[in-house]
Amino acid sequence: MLSRRTLLASAAGAPFIAATAPLAAPVTGASRLKSLTGGAKAIAREERHARIDKVRSMMAQRKVAALLIEPGSTLEYFTGIRWHRSERATVAIIPARGELLVVTPAFEAPSVRETLQVDAEIRPWDEHENPFARIAQGLHERGASGAVAVESTMRFFVVDGVRQASNDFDIESADPLVRPCRLIKSAAELELMQAANKVTIEALRFVRANVRLGMDSTEIATLMNSTTTALGGVPEFALVLLNEASAYPHGSITRQTLREGSIILMDCGCTVQGYQSDISRTWVFGHASARQRKIWTTVKRGQEIALETAKIGLPAGRIDDAVREYYEGEGWGPGYRLPGLSHRTGHGIGLDVHEFPYLVHGDETLLQAGMCFSDEPGIYIPGEFGVRLEDCWTMTTSGPKLFTPLAVSFETMGSL
Repeated sequence: MLSRRTLLASAAGAPFIAATAPLAAPVTGASRLKSLTGGAKAIAREERHARIDKVRSMMAQRKVAALLIEPGSTLEYFTGIRWHRSERATVAIIPARGELLVVTPAFEAPSVRETLQVDAEIRPWDEHENPFARIAQGLHERGASGAVAVESTMRFFVVDGVRQASNDFDIESADPLVRPCRLIKSAAELELMQAANKVTIEALRFVRANVRLGMDSTEIATLMNSTTTALGGVPEFALVLLNEASAYPHGSITRQTLREGSIILMDCGCTVQGYQSDISRTWVFGHASARQRKIWTTVKRGQEIALETAKIGLPAGRIDDAVREYYEGEGWGPGYRLPGLSHRTGHGIGLDVHEFPYLVHGDETLLQAGMCFSDEPGIYIPGEFGVRLEDCWTMTTSGPKLFTPLAVSFETMGSL
């Protein structure tokens, strides 16, 4: 399934698809790139069953009879199934008791089964049949009645179809069940996120050394994605914002090319075994002005303040408040106004690049060890340029632990 960030990156790059001219100079060293993810270990079957046991325990406490999940990151989290959504419903049922059930189109069943990593029945439906009747039947067979929780991204036509197939169920949100499971990352998850971040920072370092005068966003993004692939990651997004376009956090339709003094803002990520990275770097092609350096330094200090503020038990939103207070003292804002920081300081990350909770004013989620976030307080000046620096980190009992070191200066990406 396409992530929101992938769609944004695609939209931002749409006007540049026709730009297929060769690079101004050959890329050096590309043939020597080697995969960094050969030792990455997939989430074990035993861990997925432990996840199911945990959510079932919470289901029992909340008197929930079953959990319904469509394809997406939550389905992958519990079952390992990597599949897409379409008008043909595929739904997994995790009952409070009994065998898991996956209802899917008959002709898709072999493909769905390929990535299934837990014990479950696959029940196919043919094109002329009603999949929601199959789902209701599976619920009844497992003694489900009363409260049935649906994962929060489940589409309305699926929920409505289940309702129409049987009136025995009270539909409620699965957030109180799913979020506590996915919120705290295991050691295996953290290792995969570390691997993904390592790929992205190394790819950014390679791209920085190989950008050339006259290149446009599409050419740079293509280089980033091919480098990410060579290093063993699966490219998820490569947002490249040049010059004035960098003042818009997720891009502009106006074509920009590299010139002397151009700001280059790259926001990139990949997956390793489904787990995400998300790193942004901003630098200047050629000579940087004093104003560019000053704003870059201010953004870097914002990143540092975010990490210095993070403590076990602190509401997540307080991190955003601390960064914004510093920025306002420097003359930016106030609040989310431009010129300044118009978006949140960070977001949760894991199987999704954007996950709950968020480093945004008002988020009262208390920080716990094992939570993972981005740290990305940018500054944006419409009509001029923007700067964003972003690294991801996990909360530990002794404080935040970065997956990648913060950038040191315009002249370096930071070292691993």
